Amino acid sequence: MSARGDRVLITCRQMQNCYEEFRPAFEARALDVVLPAVVQQPSEDELIGLIGDFDGMIAGDDPLTARVLEHARRMRIISKWGVGTNGIDRNAADLAGIQVTNTPAVFGDEVADVALGYVVMLARQLHRLHESVKAGGWLKHEGRTLAGNTLGIVGLGSIGQAVARRAVGFGLQVIAHDVTDAARQAAARLRIALVSRDDLFERSDVLVLCCPLTSQTRRLVDARSLALMPPASYLVNVARGALVDEAALAQALESGHLAAAALDVFEEEPLPASSRLRAFDQCVFGSHNGSNTSQAVLRASARAVENLFAGLRRA
Repeated sequence: MSARGDRVLITCRQMQNCYEEFRPAFEARALDVVLPAVVQQPSEDELIGLIGDFDGMIAGDDPLTARVLEHARRMRIISKWGVGTNGIDRNAADLAGIQVTNTPAVFGDEVADVALGYVVMLARQLHRLHESVKAGGWLKHEGRTLAGNTLGIVGLGSIGQAVARRAVGFGLQVIAHDVTDAARQAAARLRIALVSRDDLFERSDVLVLCCPLTSQTRRLVDARSLALMPPASYLVNVARGALVDEAALAQALESGHLAAAALDVFEEEPLPASSRLRAFDQCVFGSHNGSNTSQAVLRASARAVENLFAGLRRA
């Protein structure tokens, strides 16, 4: 059991929202829990002002950089809520003796639902029809039939596989790009072709990003890769904002080479008022909310809490 007096910081909004569900478990371990006000994630400066007095934390997409972790004098465990740990400087954490965990494969279906929802919205521009009718209009937009088109997936983990299964049901031909052994096994099970990165861009009428953010995938979608895509194609990003060069995306949309995009995530969150992307009515934007269902939140939160408690015990 954790030592009496251990303090826990929870900066993940989803975990904060369901904290009452887990309060008895924290109280049984005599943990002092702090839930600061968070919009999407705290800034580096905010974290520096907070992190020094805590033994463990459940983090969202916090920028836990080396600069921040220098101040984590007592921290023993960072339990990441969700899959991506790209915001955590793992080298700095290792040097500080801080264990880092995450919660993989807990909301593949939920994010895939949103991804396919975005695909349908782009193809039929349902958001514009909704806004027109709401405003008293009666817009008639000639959409695009999805069946028979090619949907390309970058990243064939749990989310990418769930996207693939749904896309097949829409009559889409599915191809994917991923270089891991697990992805090759998944592609064989799903009977979809794994192709090179350039081949994926060249063949995808709809491109869905489901991969983690790494040094190799940062700005994967740039001016060069967008130029490879078929004219009037669509981009959907339900992974990480920094996978996309947003200036290059805006240029591709302005030129008409790309028909539309759906972005649940952005390089800077919330999306700045000055973003050029706001000008495109044919695009759909989300608030990094793809995994946010009551069932998925409880599932991921339970795993994050388990990881936190285990880390505090081991430390």
